[in-house]
Amino acid sequence: MLDISLIRNDTQTVRTALLKRLDEVDLESIIKLDETRRACIESLENLQAERNRLSKEIGQIRQQGGNADAQQSRIGEIREELTERELKLAAVSAEFQDRMAELPNLPVDIVPPGGKEANQVVKVWGEKPDLGNDPLDHVELCKRLRLVDFERGTKLSGSGFWVYTGAGAALEWALINYFCQTHYQDGYTFLLPPHMLLPECGYAAGQFPKFADDVFHISSESSDRGLFLLPTSETAILNFFRDEILEYDQLPYKAFAYTPCYRCEPGGYRSEERGTVRGHQFNKVEMFQFCTEDQWEEALAELVRKTETLVEGLGLHYRTSLLAAKDAGASMRLTYDVEVWLPSIGMYKEVSSASYAGDFQARRAKIRYRPENGSKTRLVHTLNASGLATSRVLPALLEQCQQPDGSVRVPEPLRPWLGRDVICL
Repeated sequence: MLDISLIRNDTQTVRTALLKRLDEVDLESIIKLDETRRACIESLENLQAERNRLSKEIGQIRQQGGNADAQQSRIGEIREELTERELKLAAVSAEFQDRMAELPNLPVDIVPPGGKEANQVVKVWGEKPDLGNDPLDHVELCKRLRLVDFERGTKLSGSGFWVYTGAGAALEWALINYFCQTHYQDGYTFLLPPHMLLPECGYAAGQFPKFADDVFHISSESSDRGLFLLPTSETAILNFFRDEILEYDQLPYKAFAYTPCYRCEPGGYRSEERGTVRGHQFNKVEMFQFCTEDQWEEALAELVRKTETLVEGLGLHYRTSLLAAKDAGASMRLTYDVEVWLPSIGMYKEVSSASYAGDFQARRAKIRYRPENGSKTRLVHTLNASGLATSRVLPALLEQCQQPDGSVRVPEPLRPWLGRDVICL
């Protein structure tokens, strides 16, 4: 959530930044709502002060044996006025919060305006592999080598689900192990969070209310606080410190988590979304950092580089792109995508988004830190990056590492777990 004082005091700067990702920006109505809200608060405080003054006055009058009927009558009137104004404040505050929650984050200056067409490639690593005349796509490789059973996945759970089998399951687990082991050795705190979260977790991460329909909700007769299945462990890690104050020497706090991710957003039937490229459940290792406002650039550079290093370790050709404002997540100020090459479709597909949210998420989650000099607490800044999402790494690995005889070469970091150099029939 944005800082309302920034909107009030530097309206044009906020509007200019938001127009990078929105076609229209209406800040004036939000400012008016805020003025009404503050006037309601002031009115309430004045009435409460009058009530307190009158209560003291009544006590003094009665001690002296006087008549305090007038004062008592006024307190009765104030009680009714307070009820009326509290209801008005609640209504205005709710509308104000809803309008503020609709606003996306402000892109940093280097973020280009526009959508996907304005994304900027900032790095290319390796070369597109020469696979001969008849390379197989990852779906065919999965079927021939019995790595993924798509038909039985659909039988179990419907479209958008699959079952890793045999060497495919081992390859998937080897990838997860490779990612987790790397982050753990780099000093990141390993978390295994719950997969079911409360609604306030989605709100704090900036995913609710706008994207509430993209997650699986769990209804329960025993609770009116419906849980939802996490769409990414970013949602859980952020809320690990919700409503807390961190000490300066705790920052930057670096963590990672492995979880399946659950998304009910519809998949497509386009060739670029076949196989495991898009589904309702997939595995992902997520990195996260909590830091001060002075540490974020170093933190983001570290997350991007860690992601790139993982892909390079697998020997996969990829590129890194700076996302334009409309293509980045609404909660993020700056995002770099690491995208692997999928030969079968002749396209790059994102396997990690490394993003900086500023204090946008922390304001919603009420996460602060106490500065080193002991001055007033400040909001932390948050960053996250996939490290990595396996459902797209696996297709790229199979296609880029396939060999003329139909086998697949196993990247070196995965060989100790699989116990083989090549996957074949």
